[in-house]
Amino acid sequence: MKAFALCLIGLTLAGCQTTAPKAASSERARFYLESGDALAEALTLPQSGTQIWVMPKPVFTEYDFLHVEIAQAAQGQCLEFQLTPAAAHDLYRLSLAQQGARLVLVLGGVPFGARRIGRPIDDGTLFVFLEVPDASLPALAANLNETSAALQSAVTK
Repeated sequence: MKAFALCLIGLTLAGCQTTAPKAASSERARFYLESGDALAEALTLPQSGTQIWVMPKPVFTEYDFLHVEIAQAAQGQCLEFQLTPAAAHDLYRLSLAQQGARLVLVLGGVPFGARRIGRPIDDGTLFVFLEVPDASLPALAANLNETSAALQSAVTK
């Protein structure tokens, strides 16, 4: 009964708070780092069925990127995430220490692609191939950019 009362009070107080704009869950981008740790959770990519064990806490979130574009590479089209200066610094440090590990992109709780860290990434740009048809990339990039713009403007206010 005591726990129920505390929960009810918490919900009431939460309703009184001002919150940042919420994006649809499919627009929320999170990058998780591959890990062999005992706390790791399994994520399975949608087309290949590849299972990657990652830490439960994301290393980069939708607050960490400024812009998303479609990029053309020899292997096909991918998404190019341009990170904020602080996140770019974190990516550089992470990529120095975690070469060989993969970063898994999760959108709305669903893993969509992974990128292996092959070298230190010093330019703040993450390229990720997604396991979706190339035709869906423009709408996805537009939604991610819309979310990023809304979140960045809320943070700077």
